[in-house]
Amino acid sequence: MNMEADKLEELLPSELGTKEYWDSAYIVEIENFKNNGDVGEVWFGEESATRIIRWLTKFDQVSRDDPVIDVGCGNGMMLFELMEEGFTNLTGVDYSEKAIELANRIALERESTNIKFMLCDIVGEEVDLRDYKVVLDKGTYDAISLSPENAHAQRKAYKANLTKLLRPEGLFVIASCNWTEEELRQHFDSDFAVSAVIPAPKFQFGGKVGSSVTTLVFQHKNNETGS
Repeated sequence: MNMEADKLEELLPSELGTKEYWDSAYIVEIENFKNNGDVGEVWFGEESATRIIRWLTKFDQVSRDDPVIDVGCGNGMMLFELMEEGFTNLTGVDYSEKAIELANRIALERESTNIKFMLCDIVGEEVDLRDYKVVLDKGTYDAISLSPENAHAQRKAYKANLTKLLRPEGLFVIASCNWTEEELRQHFDSDFAVSAVIPAPKFQFGGKVGSSVTTLVFQHKNNETGS
């Protein structure tokens, strides 16, 4: 057990950590998409997704036909962008039925056949998804951490299911705006090591320098390859 990770303070609960919030948000976005073709909000902004995609396309140990899964995919926009870059084996999962409905509507309009969207709660007990080379998380771990319903236990369940998703040599790419690089390292240190840090623009406030989004690439400790 990683005692340091257990000592980390939990985030204050927020409606962003509830399924009801996301279902309501995607109901609105589905209507907007039906009415004017608006695909909805890109969580953390398009720049964050672009940085991840740019890194993946340049990393020579990931091929375009490797299986990639986006946990908490929302409207699926990061997967659609990966498809544009030539990736052919893409899966998106989300615990919101409305998110999956929106993603499937967008896929149908774009005639996207290389992406499969499925309903799945990544902190649920019955996660039966395996053998992915890359697991992507852009904001999902943050939302789990904001849950009013025992966020600590949900974070532990997330980590346990993460090990089921990944191949032994797989990559876990996480973007967070609520946890620092050091905190993320501590959260996942028992099983994973940082393989790369995807840099983001820096800002300075109160004499301290930081990034609005921290993006790390993890690998299982016994399969580290470096960046």
